[in-house]
Formats: sequence, C-alpha cells, structure tokens
Amino acid sequence: MVKAYTQEYIFKHPWERVTSASWRKFVDKENKRILSHILEVDTLNHSLDSSSGKLCATRAITVHCPGPWFVRKIVGQDICHCLESTVVDARSRSMQLISRNISLQKFIEVEEKTRYDPHPDNPAGWTICRQETSIRIKPLSALASMAEKVEQKCAERFLQNSGKSREVMERICKYLEAESSGFAL
Repeated sequence: MVKAYTQEYIFKHPWERVTSASWRKFVDKENKRILSHILEVDTLNHSLDSSSGKLCATRAITVHCPGPWFVRKIVGQDICHCLESTVVDARSRSMQLISRNISLQKFIEVEEKTRYDPHPDNPAGWTICRQETSIRIKPLSALASMAEKVEQKCAERFLQNSGKSREVMERICKYLEAESSGFAL
C-alpha cells in the first residue's frame, strides 16, 4: 500500500525570493534548531546549462527519522540518507526539487516532489508551492499487518516537517525582504 498526499502553499513573496530562501533553509543556525531532523546536507554537484539557463544541483541529505521502537529494532537504524535533485529554470521561473531516500529502501520508499512557480493571480508578488509525497512501506512478514499504520505515522511526520520547512522559508523570505529594503532584522 502507498500513502500519498499533496499540499499547496502560497508564499506572499516573489518567486526569486522564495527560491533564494529554498537554497538557504538548511544553513542558518536558527533553521537547524527548527529543522532538527536534518542532520547534514552536502552538495554533490551543480551545473548551469548556459543554452537553456537551467541550474541543476544534487544534494545528499542525512535525516534523523525516529520511528516506533519495534521498527527501529527490525531496521537497525534511525538515520536515513536521501538524494535531492533540483532544477531551476530562471527563464520560465520554475524550481523543482525531487527527494528520494537511498538508504532503507528494502523497508521504505519515500519520494517528495516540490515545485515553486509564480502564483497565477499575482505572478510578480506571490509564489505557489506544490508538494507531492508518497510513502510506501515494503511489508515483511513481521510488519505486514502494521505496514499501513507505519505509513500513516510516516505521513504524519512528513506533514509536521513540511510545516516546519514552510516556517523556515517564511522567516528567510522576511529576512531577504528586509535585506533588500536596507533594513536588518
């Protein structure tokens, strides 16, 4: 069984500011306190295609993902390694991030797609964020009856962390807005 959900959020900030905030969300000390489940982020590669104007980047993200004690006992760890692929198309003003776990795949598969675009009602001032997440527990005989409950708990955790991420993005956007206006927060 797969647990999937979508979310939509409107940042009342221009696309350029929101995408700048996305790049900064893991580096600030205050953000690390809020996003405490993110243990490490490393940029593996990045490139700019001068003909298309697209920036592509791949980051490795290490996440603390505690679960029920019996799941940790079976899996043997509560750390998950993920890859995030990002494509920023400045010409069309879109940014897409796709994150997938690369560890624990024999137990769980998670894919999260996030896209930032100018909002159709106010393209110069607002940004729409669309996020799709799918979580699939691969049941083992010991977990078959609990797979759905574990997927639900994972989905709840992802929803909580998405809220934290939006909080961080809003804070960075306000900082960038103040910085561009010549004010310091």
